[in-house]
Amino acid sequence: MPTYDADDLLTDAALNAAVSALASRNAHHLQDMTPAEQAEAAGHWRALAMDVLVAVRSTVTATGIGAAPNAAGGPGRAVIVLEDAGEEEINVHVAFHPELQDMGDDQVAGTPAQITAVSMLDTLGEEAGGPDA
Repeated sequence: MPTYDADDLLTDAALNAAVSALASRNAHHLQDMTPAEQAEAAGHWRALAMDVLVAVRSTVTATGIGAAPNAAGGPGRAVIVLEDAGEEEINVHVAFHPELQDMGDDQVAGTPAQITAVSMLDTLGEEAGGPDA
């Protein structure tokens, strides 16, 4: 049985294959769309595929293939992927395992690694002039 590097899940080839599968599955909708709507759908599917692949990568690296994710007492994880999206633009994809707990009032609870990731993302957003800056 060949072995794979979990990072192979985040390559352009893997991402393009996932987007192609979504486009194929939704071909009946695509044919009724304008070119602008098709481009918007492809962008949405790309973001969706990246989120799924990041979650799969996190699970595979956290537990090993075939093991139950986040077994009792298992570590929390936060996976952040920064993807080039143009000359000066980036897309940010984040997956938390287990999921963060919403505490209300824009507060979340999670493991130390997850809270550190949330802090880093908040800082990144502030430095980029995001809505909270």
